[in-house]
Parts: sequence; structure tokens; C-alpha cells
Amino acid sequence: MTTPAIRTEDLVRTYRKPGKGWFRKKKMPDAEFTALAGVSLEVQPGELFGLLGPNGAGKTTLIKILTTLLAPSSGSAWVDGHEVVTEAKALRPKINMVSGGESSGYGILTVRENLWLFSRIYGVSNADVVERTDRLLNVVGLNDKADSRVSHLSTGQRQKMNFCRGFLTDPKILFLDEPTLGLDVTAARSIRSFVKEWIAERAGRTLLLTTHYMAEADELCDRLAIIDQGKVLACDTPANLKRRVQDHSIFTITLAPGANATLPELTSIPGVKHVERTETPNTIELKIALAEDAVVGAVVQAVVGAGAKILNLSKVEPTLEDVFIELVGHGLNGKS
Repeated sequence: MTTPAIRTEDLVRTYRKPGKGWFRKKKMPDAEFTALAGVSLEVQPGELFGLLGPNGAGKTTLIKILTTLLAPSSGSAWVDGHEVVTEAKALRPKINMVSGGESSGYGILTVRENLWLFSRIYGVSNADVVERTDRLLNVVGLNDKADSRVSHLSTGQRQKMNFCRGFLTDPKILFLDEPTLGLDVTAARSIRSFVKEWIAERAGRTLLLTTHYMAEADELCDRLAIIDQGKVLACDTPANLKRRVQDHSIFTITLAPGANATLPELTSIPGVKHVERTETPNTIELKIALAEDAVVGAVVQAVVGAGAKILNLSKVEPTLEDVFIELVGHGLNGKS
């Protein structure tokens, strides 16, 4: 039986918030805030696993526990078979972490010197450091800043350096906490492409990603968990999660003008559940809900048989944002 790359059982983490009222004679009692409320997850070796959730959902707290930076209040967690609290020393050489917006590195050192320093702490050979540094700086477009002091870099450029640092040690399991936060579109695209290549290059490499970008999670993740208020609300592949919010197949058919008078009553076709018609001066658009995809053939036949000209036919797929809003009740920006 394969040992999961990451496993948690009923993981709980609470924080104590000091009571207010220091100016009173009697101090108010301390309050507790629960960041994780019994999280149980399994991530398999070789998997690119995602965590989606609003701010304060518990994503970063979970990653800090898995990377031995924070102890759980109760419950257990294992990474690469090592218990994160009692076997932290054995685990740390096998993992690495990149946190979006993190301001790490020594300002007086150059980008290349910082990356060399972090790599040597992990015991990476000089030859490997040079080869990996050149490759990663090229991925993020930071070649021309390799010999610039970190103190002279912009926030986005520092984030690119942090991304390179995470991969330089060639970890078995990598944690990326919003790695493309604040990056330009071109850099973010290059990073996503590299992440997919990195996972595919060697069997057993595992990556846990948190992100606020739905499209990024959809593109990269084999499976993902949606987390809110410290609890896992759903965990599945992106495709399966999207299926849960759509009872019917939805197709959009765009017709040339002039077909309105001759169109048949499409809801009389078996399997057609609903038809929504929108007219513009140049087109007629039909949004049709079907019991299954196969029914679209009968719909097309009926429309064409009535003399209408089809300009476009497309299937409307649900998005991860639709799933997120259904489960959490609002989008990542807090709006429903």
C-alpha cells in the first residue's frame, strides 16, 4: 500500500486572542479563535493538490503545520510518512515552501548569492546550484537581475526570487502558498508551465498549492479541497466538483437573424428542459438546458430543419467559482 505524501487526521489549531480591557481594573478573559476545525486530508505521491478558500479559511495555518513551522492543537499530520511534530528533523530536508508576498532574502546580497546561500544550507552541491539557478531565473525572467542586490528589487521581483528558492533544493514535497500573488500575467503563466513540467519530470514529486485564482487551480490541480472556517467542504477533481453544481447540460446556439418566426417549440423535444432566448439586431441566441449531451443532436436537427442558420454551437461549462459560491456562499472577494 502506497504511503500518502501528505495525510492529516482531525487536525485542529486554535489561537488564543488576549482579552480586551487592559485599561480596566479587571481584564476581560482571553478568547480563542479556531483556524482549523478537524481537517482530514490525503494527498498521494505525484499529485498536484490544491487548496481553495477565502482569507482566514485556514489554508496558511495548515501549510505551516505541514512544514513543521507550527504545532497543531490536536490531531495528527504526516508528510512523506513522518509525523510533523515528533519527526520534524527527519522531514525538513525533504520539503520546501514558497509563500506569496514573503519578504525573504538578505538585501545586501545579490539574487544569485541569496539563492546560493539557501541552497548550500540544504547541502546542494555548487554544480547543481549553478545549473538550477540559471534554469529557474530564466523561467521567471529574472536573468538580468541575477547580480543585483535584493534590496534593489521590486516586490514582484523578490517574489520571483522566492519562487526560485523553493525549487532549488529539489524537494520531494513542495508547498506553494499563493506563489503567483502580485506577479504580472507573463510571469504567472511561465510559473504555471514550469510547475507542470516539474511534477512530470520525476515520479513521486508532490506539490500542494494554495491560490486565490480559480483558473490557476483549474489548470494545475489534479484534485483540490475547498476549505472555509477551518473545515474541508469538498474534495475532488476540478471536473467532478464542477459537475455537482450543474444538473443539466447547457448549450448555447447562435443563429443568424430572421429565424425567429420559423423556430419550432424546442421544449417539445424529449430531453429539452428549458430554452432561454436572447435577441439582438444581428443574432438570436438560444441557451438550452438538456437532460444529457446527446439531446443536442435532435435540437440541431430541429433548428436546421426549420430553415435557421446556425452561426455557433458551444457547451457552457460550470466554473470552479460556481462551485465555490455554492459551498461557501460568496466568492473570494466576499461578494455573493
